Amino acid sequence: MKKICIVGSIGFLMYAQYYGLVVAPSDRMMGDVYRILFVHVPAAWMTMLFFFFSFIGSLLYLIRRQPRWDHLALATAEIGVVTNGLALALGSLWGKPTWGVWWTWDPRLTTTALLFIMYGGYLMLRQLLEDPERRAKVAACIGLLIFLNVPIVYLSVKWWRSLHQVQSSPTTMDPAMVIALRLNAFALLGVLSVILYHRLRLARALAERDGAESLPPPLVASGGEK
Repeated sequence: MKKICIVGSIGFLMYAQYYGLVVAPSDRMMGDVYRILFVHVPAAWMTMLFFFFSFIGSLLYLIRRQPRWDHLALATAEIGVVTNGLALALGSLWGKPTWGVWWTWDPRLTTTALLFIMYGGYLMLRQLLEDPERRAKVAACIGLLIFLNVPIVYLSVKWWRSLHQVQSSPTTMDPAMVIALRLNAFALLGVLSVILYHRLRLARALAERDGAESLPPPLVASGGEK
């Protein structure tokens, strides 16, 4: 079943990419360079979604103090950082031929870059704290605070005038483009969900190992000798 999910999610992603590269029409203004958006936009969506899951994990850990919620907060934050970096990189690749620059201090770009730095620092901080309970508690508090930047990123194009376009809607796009965008979004979500499943299993295994290592040694050796 696990192999089927892995192969199925990868296959779905490949089909979605094919649809976006081949089936969807070229844009009248940007030509084929706009096809980067079929990955850039889903990556941005996944960033906000997984950072939201990390926020939920942090909140539930503070309420219930169960390690599984800390595992969720960590795993989803790691995935969010990856998709955040991907969205920034692809946005720069799209911006050069469209805006004429690789980077500009546009409010959307700046707040997205700050989000990447914040969650990157969150992951680094977790490595500096050795005590599991203290690490989880401190990380949960910080996770709640830095999530406040996520809605700011989303609303930045509405609050400030900038180069970055406002959110599109199905009424402003060709139907084939809408289908390609949605296919790639669901395909990326499928792949990341599989990654999240295995990352959570790894987190539980590491927690069990650390817990076993912290136990005192047995009084009697396995061979029965004292």
